[in-house]
Amino acid sequence: MIDAVSYHSDSGSLELLDQTLLPVETKTVRCHNEHEVAHAIVTMKVRGAPAIGVAAAYGIALGLASPANHQTPLEQSLESICKLLAATRPTAVNLFWAIERVKKVVKAQAGSDFTAAAAIALKEAHAIKAEDIEMCRRIGHFGATLLKDGETWLTHCNAGALATAGYGTALGVFRAAREQGKKFKIFVDETRPLLQGARLTAWELFHEGFDATLICDNMAGSLIRDDKVQGIVVGADRITAKGFVANKIGTYPLAVLAKYNGVPFYVAAPASTFDLSINYGNEIKIEERDHNEVRFVGGVQVAPDNMPVYNPAFDVTPPELITAIITDRGIIRPIYGETIPEIIS
Repeated sequence: MIDAVSYHSDSGSLELLDQTLLPVETKTVRCHNEHEVAHAIVTMKVRGAPAIGVAAAYGIALGLASPANHQTPLEQSLESICKLLAATRPTAVNLFWAIERVKKVVKAQAGSDFTAAAAIALKEAHAIKAEDIEMCRRIGHFGATLLKDGETWLTHCNAGALATAGYGTALGVFRAAREQGKKFKIFVDETRPLLQGARLTAWELFHEGFDATLICDNMAGSLIRDDKVQGIVVGADRITAKGFVANKIGTYPLAVLAKYNGVPFYVAAPASTFDLSINYGNEIKIEERDHNEVRFVGGVQVAPDNMPVYNPAFDVTPPELITAIITDRGIIRPIYGETIPEIIS
């Protein structure tokens, strides 16, 4: 299983698989403090909602262990570390969930002892990682019941082992289905502008021997229309109490295409991706990223210098376009205000 986020106790460091280099190079980066973890998240060396939550949890532990933070009282340093990590990316709720979870435990148990605080934070980070793997396996178990033998499904962006602590959410459905002995095919959207589908999902599926085919984003519609796709499954970065789903840009048009053509559209996400404090999509802050991500592809300039660019990292899909949400606690269907809190609380 791919381990994109791993802690090394011998060196007291966090090792991250550098996803900006895939699929050409397989290299890791070592983080020794919260600043290096934050930089890795901002620069997308580690990405995917569950994975950045796990990375941030370890970042708190590294920060509390760093002597540079011992010049101020523990509570003040803890708040500063958490604030830095929380500012890295605004949309994925798993990031804030993991930070708050670690912070709460440290405040409750550590007193004013930095050594104890770092150990407590590290233990909680380990627990978050282990729980994420188990949650993804349960998502895969539930989701595999929806995929019939011989079908072809489509996925967008990367919601696999690289985006989680391992196994994956959307790709976890495929892994579980294969473990059940099912035969199926997968179409992989390239996912512009950063090509997470082409660089990451294709890399995962190819090396694990799945029957997968890469397509340009704008090819999906014709494949769906021509009955070459029987299901679509994507991940999520935040899901509201009423079932509005923020996911990688390009998810919403896929959902519209699926609805129009009568193809099931599924979202796979753990309980930690739900934000029950908000109801509607317009309450989700959508991150806008560097405009050069659109002006350049793989380091090659494809648009004029200073050409105005709009580059939101995510879009929001309303619940009426979603067939079901596959969670580690079961499948939510139909999706409306009452069904989500019944399972996610």
